[in-house]
Amino acid sequence: MVNISGEYGYAYLTKILTQTSHLLLKAVYFLADFHLSAIKKEQNQTYTEVPMENKDNEANANKTIDETQLQKSDVEKTAKQQLKKEGENAPEHPPTSYVTTLIHIFKGNIGPGLFAMGDAFKNGGLIVGPILLVVIGVISVHCQHVLVNCSEKMRALTNGVVCADYADTVEQCFANGPVKLRTWSKMMKTIVNIFICVTQLGFCCIYIVFISTNMKQIFDAYEIDIDVHIVMVIIFVPILLTSLITNLKWLMPVSLIASICMVVGLAITIFYALKDGVPRAAERKLYTDGPHLALFFGTAIFAFEGITLVLPLRNAMRKPSDFARKMGVLNMGMTLVTFMFLFAGTLGYLKWGEEVGGSLTLNLGDTILAQSVKVMVSAGVMLGYPLQFFIAIQIMLPNAIEIMHLQRRPFTGELLFRTIMVVLTLCIAELVPALGLFMSLIGALCSTALALVFPPMIELLIKRDDNKGPGAWLFTKNIGILILALLGFSTGTYESLTQIVLHFNEAE
Repeated sequence: MVNISGEYGYAYLTKILTQTSHLLLKAVYFLADFHLSAIKKEQNQTYTEVPMENKDNEANANKTIDETQLQKSDVEKTAKQQLKKEGENAPEHPPTSYVTTLIHIFKGNIGPGLFAMGDAFKNGGLIVGPILLVVIGVISVHCQHVLVNCSEKMRALTNGVVCADYADTVEQCFANGPVKLRTWSKMMKTIVNIFICVTQLGFCCIYIVFISTNMKQIFDAYEIDIDVHIVMVIIFVPILLTSLITNLKWLMPVSLIASICMVVGLAITIFYALKDGVPRAAERKLYTDGPHLALFFGTAIFAFEGITLVLPLRNAMRKPSDFARKMGVLNMGMTLVTFMFLFAGTLGYLKWGEEVGGSLTLNLGDTILAQSVKVMVSAGVMLGYPLQFFIAIQIMLPNAIEIMHLQRRPFTGELLFRTIMVVLTLCIAELVPALGLFMSLIGALCSTALALVFPPMIELLIKRDDNKGPGAWLFTKNIGILILALLGFSTGTYESLTQIVLHFNEAE
């Protein structure tokens, strides 16, 4: 058992989080300083490169610069038209339709986070919780649009170089951004990939804990004495089988079944919550204090867990232009997801109050219908595991095959590596102390960076005119998002770790 208690333990946690916060603040200050001085530096560069001997030469030089800018604009326009044209054609793998991609978006965001909304609203309050959830949801979806737009701009600027995923987009944005930051491009790609892998595998671990916790309650209801760790080993087999699916197109039926299970399970949970009536809102907390809001932030940002799926799903579409338009896959899917979060969280907290569990299913009781809901929701989460697993595997697979010396047998290498990683997530899940707290920790620590830090950062780097910094609105908006991310990261991580330490100490 880990034993971090007393003044030493809290001082250690505080030191780590303080240092991390200072690093993030320095990054924000650096971006601010760079963009405020962008005009002067770039103008100096321009005139250093073009000698000016007299007014006629100066006029000719300015004309040359203007023609260069027009040519660059034409190249961008041509590349964008080519991107749109190529987007209508079938990609290498079987393309996905609007409906198929919508199902993937829906399932990618509907998981344990949906059923944890009651616990989130317990930490946020009945009024403050819904308001903050909508704010976080809008900002998260906006950042997903920013990621898509930056990917398209990089495709245009690089004459068709595909930004296939999140990390590729960040790399290209740094490589084509300010001169001072271009050497950071490879390092930033590695950092993003690390965050993605940790986040996605963290989701997978939470999925295993979620399923095993619900299944343990079912066994207990029928007086079957079995340890939760044994339950994890039992569910390992079906999880492994679905995780061996190697093509996103073939995951569509799995995602569809998972989505149906989750929706039906939520509907029955709502029935249980309403059948005997709900207490008056006056009996519940309308708002809470800072530490509880920090936990709320972590759970909420964890629930909006789909940003790493955005570019792979968009690139796999038959018509990628359908993804980010006003009535496109992203907006329609995330609007539905947000409403489901609001409804589940409000109803769950109203019904069970301070007794609400880390999953609403844990409050349903021992009736046959209640047990069927737990089975259904567990099946839905289990079938959602391979979609979250898919992203991390795609990142790590090339290096893994090289390390295992299986370049001549890549398919065998992929199956072997997938098996190893499923076993790894199972082993980590065995050590997870508490479902709700672990969700909040992963959300605050990793999801915050992916959802709220990198998108505004890369937009600040590339969305500017050649002789200007970012506009006032763009600059203010993105710095505001970065400050929110910093606050959520530091407070959410600290409070989650503190509560996990207390959980360990109580267990001892």
